Amino acid sequence: MSASQNLSISNRKLLLIAGTGWLFDAMDVGLLSFILAALKQDWSLTSTQLGWIGSVNSIGMAIGAFVFGVYADKKGRKSAFLMTLLMFSIASGLSAFAWGLTSLLILRFFIGMGLGGELPVASTLVSESAAPEIRGRIVVLLESFWAIGWILAALIAYFLIPLPFIGWRGAMMICAIPAFYALYLRYHLPESATVNRASPSKQPESVISKLKLLTSKPYQRQSIMLWIVWFCVVFSYYGMFLWLPSVMMSKGFDMVKSFAYILIMTLAQLPGYFSVAWLIERVGRKWILITYLLGTLISAFLFGVAETKSQLILAGALLSLFNLGAWGALYAYTPEQYCSNIRASGSGMAAAIGRIGGILGPLMVGVLMARNISVPAIFALFSLAILIAVLAIILLGKETKQIELK
Repeated sequence: MSASQNLSISNRKLLLIAGTGWLFDAMDVGLLSFILAALKQDWSLTSTQLGWIGSVNSIGMAIGAFVFGVYADKKGRKSAFLMTLLMFSIASGLSAFAWGLTSLLILRFFIGMGLGGELPVASTLVSESAAPEIRGRIVVLLESFWAIGWILAALIAYFLIPLPFIGWRGAMMICAIPAFYALYLRYHLPESATVNRASPSKQPESVISKLKLLTSKPYQRQSIMLWIVWFCVVFSYYGMFLWLPSVMMSKGFDMVKSFAYILIMTLAQLPGYFSVAWLIERVGRKWILITYLLGTLISAFLFGVAETKSQLILAGALLSLFNLGAWGALYAYTPEQYCSNIRASGSGMAAAIGRIGGILGPLMVGVLMARNISVPAIFALFSLAILIAVLAIILLGKETKQIELK
């Protein structure tokens, strides 16, 4: 049975270990979208204040993605993965005791640092540990754990947050569980084989030298492409998905019904990931990413103009399918653009620039909703951002299907 036909036992184990950490990340981000809707009622927050909660999370993610990306190239993927997992899980648990907006914003910053650092480090670790003929599929399957985390978040939001003795604080305490999982990972998570083979003399000694290498002629084209794509995709994702429950409530549904409908939409993430996992080694990264981003563009527009319950659920399900499928392809595509001594730094830098979009997206929605700008107009802006990402891939992207990572 060849590696191209099935994952080896070691790949399965690594996928499960790293994927579980990814699942916890997604559960926290997913819960945040539901908690925003609950906080609007509990603390009587304005749309602008809610936007800041999502944006400060992305500020932390931008810093964490860059800092821990550089750290992972210097000290190893495993160490960075464990540190980021501990940071976000402890801060998540503490946020259950936030006494006001300021304390919650501070804790969300540290949660964001952990989340932002873990995601590119985990995808780099898994990408470097897989054979070329199955690497793309494994990274997409890693990303599919994000859907499971979102589904768990939706279930917690639907069944637990409405209960007065649990509420959003109880939901955040659940997010402290990964701290215990990190202790397990300390002994069971392997270091990247590529890192173990790398010669220390080949590694740039400073952050500045790494940045110069990322923008040097051999990597300039792919760096610019990734920075544009990550910015536009993260801008639209966090702008749309963090506000989904609030948008549903603005369209006349109560909190419980809104959470139930979003649970249905979230289930559509799984076929999005699995279809990309099946296609990515057959079609390639570049055109799969373009196709699923175009699907996201159309779905975002349809969700914005939807009015009836059935239209909202269908458009929301398509949005989940295409957007999260695109995420899977993007995480497979990104580490393949660089050599081993700057791979985590390059992935982290792209993610960090993306998080700037994640800062602006939720803020923009909050400001526009406060000014009574229509939901269709807001989602049309997100469609435009996705179109820019598609054009960047077409003009600057190269195919990396089954290349040997060095």
